[in-house]
Amino acid sequence: MDRAEVLLIGGRSGAGKTTVGWEVAARLRAAGVAHAIVEGDFLAQVYPPPPEGGDGGGAGGGAALTARNLAALWANFAVLGYRRLVYTNTVSVLPASAGMFAEAMGADVRIVRVLLTASDRTAGERLARRELGSELADGLRTSAAKARLLDEGVPPDTVRVATDGRSVIDIAREVVAATGWARGAA
Repeated sequence: MDRAEVLLIGGRSGAGKTTVGWEVAARLRAAGVAHAIVEGDFLAQVYPPPPEGGDGGGAGGGAALTARNLAALWANFAVLGYRRLVYTNTVSVLPASAGMFAEAMGADVRIVRVLLTASDRTAGERLARRELGSELADGLRTSAAKARLLDEGVPPDTVRVATDGRSVIDIAREVVAATGWARGAA
């Protein structure tokens, strides 16, 4: 396979993106499917924000820095023969991110979008377990806002996967099935 493919796992804070992403990677490894995994939130975690601004990288980051770092990582993966990427980031499933992946991975990159959904209650419970510092209130507020943005803004071909009351193994099985990468192992 020469064509690059990317699985974008997006969703509000507390939907389970990172956890599901790692379980997807585990399922792909078990099926012998070569891939790389990148947690997009870490590509631009800098302070102070870079001069170009933007919110593409999370707290203090920038969209241009995220794009440059993704391109550098993908170049390293591609030279080693990798053609599949699992990428987790809240808004990665929105149409605006497609250009970043086309620029980094090639204009003909196949993009599979999966939006993980969670109710306010579920997201709140998960964030309360995770955010043990000073950012819980802001995290809850921005999570709710991103949920609305994502619900309204994802392309029609986005696969929506509910995470409320489900095991990470069950969710990851559904996500892997959406890619078609591991037909016998999904």
